[in-house]
Amino acid sequence: MPLRLAFVTSTPLDVVRGSGTFHGIATLARALEALGCEVQLVTPRLRWPVYTLERLWFNERLRWRDFGGFDVVVGFDMDGYRLAGGSGGLHVASIKGVIADEMRFERGATRASMCIQAACERRHVRRASLVMTTSHYAAGRLQELYGLTEKPRIVPEAIDLEGWRERFAQNPAAPDPGQFTVLSVCRFYPRKRLELLLEAAQRLRGRIPELQVRIVGGGPEAGRLRRIWREKRLEKTVRWLGDVSPDVLARAYQRCDVFVLPSVQEGFGIVFLEAMAAGKPIVAARAGAAPEVVAQGLLAKPENAESLARAIARLHQDRALRDSLAERGWRAVEQFDAPKVAQAFLGELSAYEPDRKFRLDAGPDAP
Repeated sequence: MPLRLAFVTSTPLDVVRGSGTFHGIATLARALEALGCEVQLVTPRLRWPVYTLERLWFNERLRWRDFGGFDVVVGFDMDGYRLAGGSGGLHVASIKGVIADEMRFERGATRASMCIQAACERRHVRRASLVMTTSHYAAGRLQELYGLTEKPRIVPEAIDLEGWRERFAQNPAAPDPGQFTVLSVCRFYPRKRLELLLEAAQRLRGRIPELQVRIVGGGPEAGRLRRIWREKRLEKTVRWLGDVSPDVLARAYQRCDVFVLPSVQEGFGIVFLEAMAAGKPIVAARAGAAPEVVAQGLLAKPENAESLARAIARLHQDRALRDSLAERGWRAVEQFDAPKVAQAFLGELSAYEPDRKFRLDAGPDAP
């Protein structure tokens, strides 16, 4: 019989609302299914206007759901805290983003709601059989903020390299030789620090007359960022592309010369993998998990627009460096290919309970 896993998540399963967490869950599920596992997504049936209330209602109702037919129940982030420790089976808390870490950058009602979610996530990781997360940075924050005594297992985020390379081939594009194009892709949360990119663009437009900045995404910071954009008179330098389709995103990656994300808090950063798969050099802040993921990129000082501007200017001036970083990223992203990450995930299950057979009917190379 194939290994049966339940993936428990209230994260919206679309790229606009679910962001990187959606990508991480969906990609891992597909990769495990390709290896011969059966993966069932357990998600909310009802949508509430207040997301935190929806998550709490979803989790409370899980108590009456039967998970006896599954070999492993995987709860993502806070989801599954009502199940963990209760059934005696193997329950994995898979933490994509440490909520208590993320909420440091929020204010008002958002921060208050995240505080409730963080309390649930703390209960989840402290009761689960096994805790996994995506980076050493996130593992350290889980220990520090939630009081875990044992370091969580590290299973990085995955990228469907075959799918992305096929998408690139089907949507060919190239940088405009008359421009120097910087691309950023993210949800507009305070921790992403897109205002630093806008300030860096203001500083650079005199030094790089052909500079063009393209920003993909949307979110709660959109209004504030557009006010800054207008105040800095960046209308001719910075374009907002909004939420785009995968094909449009593939062309945007290929058209840029450099990918930049000045985020000061990333549990991993899947967009870094996408930029690497596109063969683009990366500038990131030396903060969060970025130094782990973007070991071959340029790292600017966090919260420092001038440092960010200098890193971008350096890549503008040095084509050989751009090519070198892009080539190194192209090679490095192979370690995050979805089939390898799925095997690593199964390997951690087997390492935790070596007497159980977390095996696959997928041939001699299966774990």
